[in-house]
Amino acid sequence: MLKTTAASNAVQPAVSPAPMLRRVGQIALAVVVGGLVIIELYPILWLLSSSFKAPDEFNLFPIYALPRSLHVENYLVAWTTGHMSLYFKNSVLATFPALAALIALSVPAAFGIEVLRWRFSNTVLLIFLAAIMVPLQIVLLPLFTIYTQVNLLDTRWGLILTYTVFGLPLTIFLMVGYFKALPHEMFEAAVVDGANIYQVFFYVALPAVMNAVITVSLVQFFFIWNDLVLSFTFISNTDLRTLQTGLLNFQGQYGQRDWGPTFASISMAILPTLIIYLLLNQFIIKGLTAGSIKG
Repeated sequence: MLKTTAASNAVQPAVSPAPMLRRVGQIALAVVVGGLVIIELYPILWLLSSSFKAPDEFNLFPIYALPRSLHVENYLVAWTTGHMSLYFKNSVLATFPALAALIALSVPAAFGIEVLRWRFSNTVLLIFLAAIMVPLQIVLLPLFTIYTQVNLLDTRWGLILTYTVFGLPLTIFLMVGYFKALPHEMFEAAVVDGANIYQVFFYVALPAVMNAVITVSLVQFFFIWNDLVLSFTFISNTDLRTLQTGLLNFQGQYGQRDWGPTFASISMAILPTLIIYLLLNQFIIKGLTAGSIKG
């Protein structure tokens, strides 16, 4: 009997620690991800809650305290007295024309560089790559001098032109990668079927990289919308200031800082970027992974 029991015990396999270690790893990963989410979301939630506080709440209660009531008047003051409506309009009129020009120029240029493959296409691509390496601060003073001479200083067109030119190198470089990931056989098949180069671009290539176009557009939108350096350098007229430069000069009555309307103004400045990202985040994910896989 003892021999049988000993033999059965010897036959039983040892319990593997792999499932337990896997479970511990999953819990640790969930804790890390949860901590990162809290770190990312807490400043935004604190900003939104502070934008609804009454003026006396900033002095009587800790900064992390929730508002006692929703003081919606902060947004009304920021929109009217703080001239946020004017700054918002200026940002829209500077951002979207520049973004449209940027996409209209960069996507065909990337198509011509990667798909058409003419003699100096690699050289042109290297020139655009070199332009990415140029720091923005180096060209501010020469551009300021040129804009003064050609009367583009303190104009919305000067700002649109600057955004377009500075965004072209990176946008072309990214779009070249997306076109490179496409199988070029489908372009050849379209040509064999009788399509000309314009039909190949509009009906074959452009629909294939539409997710990438949306992704690149959003990247450039975030840069242009949140720009402070260029708009602060080339725009001094109060009537042409964008949101970011307008926030620098946002003050309450008698020059005092009114924190409620100030936080409301900042919330209104970041709200469009959050809404657009939440609506189009699936396109961003697809666009970011499109250029990493050869079709």
